[in-house]
Amino acid sequence: MDRLRILIASPAAAADNNGNWQTASRWARFLRGPYAVTVAGGWSVDDPAPDLLIALHARRSAQALAGFKAAHPERPALLVLTGTDLYRDIDSVPEARASLELADALVVLQDAGLARLPARVRPKARVIYQSAPPLRPSPPAPARRHLDICMIGHLRPEKDPQTFMRAAALVRTPGVRLLHIGGALDPTLEQAARDTAAATPRYRWLGPLPHARTRQRLKRCHAMVIASRMEGGANVIIEAVSSGVPVLASHIDGNVGMLGQDYAGYFEAGDAPALAALIERCVADPDFDALLRRQCAARAGLFLPETERAALSDLVDNLLPAPRVA
Repeated sequence: MDRLRILIASPAAAADNNGNWQTASRWARFLRGPYAVTVAGGWSVDDPAPDLLIALHARRSAQALAGFKAAHPERPALLVLTGTDLYRDIDSVPEARASLELADALVVLQDAGLARLPARVRPKARVIYQSAPPLRPSPPAPARRHLDICMIGHLRPEKDPQTFMRAAALVRTPGVRLLHIGGALDPTLEQAARDTAAATPRYRWLGPLPHARTRQRLKRCHAMVIASRMEGGANVIIEAVSSGVPVLASHIDGNVGMLGQDYAGYFEAGDAPALAALIERCVADPDFDALLRRQCAARAGLFLPETERAALSDLVDNLLPAPRVA
């Protein structure tokens, strides 16, 4: 039997080690076997035509998507929308808006994302939550010197790392450390991280770490912070929840769509004193800490690999024709 071919066009590469790359890599693993899957930076008319194009990012994959649909209008294309797509680019970038129209199906990564789409394209959109293999939570060390709160994300404005840095200067509980894992994509933010580490001993910028090491570091933390100003559906939330680590999250649509309207661990985006107070509370108040853990555990079923795999396979199987028989 001749397997149908799928191309995942991902502007992010393995070296970027970001959420978009993790999505591309994981989806390729899920789809290989029934399908022949390739991951590439894009597609052009000189490339072999896949039976299905999966494009990550409405703006950055706009050229690949437009070229593919112009050359092969009979072949389906699936567009996965990122945070910058949903909460910035589809409002202001014509190429991103055109991608919504060209794609045969749309995927958003959390349920609040549907409301950001124009009404005319919502019927072809569905929510697929991303996933991470569960990790057994680390038991607390009996005589631990430090209680670590981590933030995971590259230093770029959308992630708002400076709110985390400012909160580090406001936390007063002895032994609490604020650890930031992520590469420096913005020179100004890199300098801010270095300056904060020099002035605030409880803050440590660890730089970029391999994905497996990051997950192991995360599972040993007391809580994880996501301070972003825009998110499409953050992998780091899933990885924290799947490791039994509660999340302290900026109150933005992308995070609410992941954690739920009633989640107790929100702070207003950019509000460093509110984040510092949440950190202090989750460390000092066992009842509050237990509440966050229960609420995260209640969401964990959304983020199981078998749930994501089944939803993706169902969508792809319905977009593609029946397999060809040799």
